[in-house]
This record gives sequence, structure tokens and C-alpha cells, in this order.
Amino acid sequence: MTLAIVFPGQGSQSLGMMKGFADLPIVEQTFREASSILGIDLWAMANDGPAEALNQTVNTQPLMLVAGVACWRAWREKGGPMPTYFAGHSLGEYSALVASESLRFEDAVPLVRFRAQSMQEAVPEGIGGIAAILGLEEGAVREVCASAAQGEVLEPANLNDPKQIVIAGHRAAVERGMVLAKERGAKRALMLPMSAPSHCSLMKPAAERVRERLAGIEVRAPKVPVIQNRHVKASSDPATIREALVEQIYSPVRWVETVQWFSSQGVTRIVECGPGKVLTGLSKRIAADAECVAVTDTAALVAAIGQG
Repeated sequence: MTLAIVFPGQGSQSLGMMKGFADLPIVEQTFREASSILGIDLWAMANDGPAEALNQTVNTQPLMLVAGVACWRAWREKGGPMPTYFAGHSLGEYSALVASESLRFEDAVPLVRFRAQSMQEAVPEGIGGIAAILGLEEGAVREVCASAAQGEVLEPANLNDPKQIVIAGHRAAVERGMVLAKERGAKRALMLPMSAPSHCSLMKPAAERVRERLAGIEVRAPKVPVIQNRHVKASSDPATIREALVEQIYSPVRWVETVQWFSSQGVTRIVECGPGKVLTGLSKRIAADAECVAVTDTAALVAAIGQG
């Protein structure tokens, strides 16, 4: 059995998302470690909210990083095996790089908060938008974006599964794209409650700020290959890893290709480490033959290890 472990990103958070791990001290310890770095009680925010704070980009991104790393540490503490590959969806790539020992946790936590601040500040509130288009193939969504842009930015942002694609850009262009997508036969077009239009060219100023910050952070060769979003490739070269993290901010998340790549390498089991089951659902639709498991609480974690 060839195992890949994947980490979710922004959008998988929910109030009380870590309560199912309350009986594993290492999970709370990981949150406490990150809280001391940032000076924010992330454990209380994850468990008690308020929801408005939980869903603010500057909080969500570090929370999801820490949640993924906490689940990974619990996986190892309980005897879970090392995978053959890691990957993460957008922000989840940072959890993957920490798990692979390419990034130190104490560096990744403030870096991710800085990334979130940079992305939020790159586009003023209300200027950008991001929407999910369901039921249209990638080619049709790209045509929709080209037609609806009308001189503004509108691009595919997340290629999540063959018929679930997120578009991002200027809010008015996103709204035009939603209308056009429905006219072209989309089952649904849904504006998402995210204030920053991630993974489109409006994020290039944020990417440059992150580039400068990354220059001062040690990046090491991963001990386990991390399939990065930008190129759907793994690298052992720190400079290449850094550049992929920078470009990821304004480039689409290629999740379909990532899971297809896993399949081409003989991966038969994909375990999602972190809150929610978003990646598990996507991966099942992309790789029907793979066993896809979400580790959302202690019972699921123990069961996943036992079945492995």
C-alpha cells in the first residue's frame, strides 16, 4: 500500500474543529506552542470562537496550519506510518512542508500569518471576489473567465475536481462570470465568503512581500517528497520550494492533477490530516480506486492507523 498524506487549507475551518482531539494532549500542546509564538490563544479561538474571528483570513491561515501539524504529530505519536508523499491544498502546503521537515514549525507559524496579512492587504475589502462553479469542465470555465473579465481580472483559482472549479478576481468580474457560467450550463455558481481573491494575479503584490519574507527563512530538503501546488512536482532544492510557495499565491491550486499524479505513482491510500473532509471528498471523485480517509478526530485517527 502506497500512502499519501494531504493537508486541507482555508475553508475547512469550523468552530470546535479540534474538540474531537481533546483527549490527545499533543494536539493542544501544538496549539499552545503556536499561540506563544503569535501571542494569540489559537486553541480557544478554534474551540470557542467567536466564528467571526475564526473566519478572518489572518487567523484562519495560522489556525489551519497548526491544525494540520497537530493532527500529523498525533498520527506519528499513535504509530501512524510515514507516507511516501505529502501534499497540501493551498495553505495546506505549509503543513506538508512542516511535516516533511522542510520548514520549521516556529518559522511557518508567523510566516503563514504574514502571508494572510499580505493577501488581505493586496486587495481592499469589497474589491475582490471568489466563487465556486459546479458542473462545468475546466475548458468551459476558462472560456467563461475570458469572456466575463471585460478588462478586469477573472481567472480559475482552484481546480478542485473535474467539475468543481473556483474562480477569482475583481468582484464585478466574478459576478459576471457566475451569470455566464449558469448560462453555459453550470449546475451552481456560488460566491464564497472569503475576502481575499486568492490564487489569481491580483495577489502578485502579496507574493512579492512573501518572497522577501521567505528569503530570511531556512528551507531544507524535505525528508518526504512534497507535491507542490504550483507545478505538481516535488523538489529537494530549497530555492525551488521557495519560488513555488511564492508563485502559488497568484497561481491556481491544481488539486485534480495532484491526485492524478498520486494515482500515476501507485498511491492507493490518501489520508487527510486536519479538520473537515473536503479533500477526501474531492480525492474520491478524482481517484475512484484509491482509499480516501479523513482524520477528523481521535477515533478516526486510530481507525485509519489500524486499517493501514
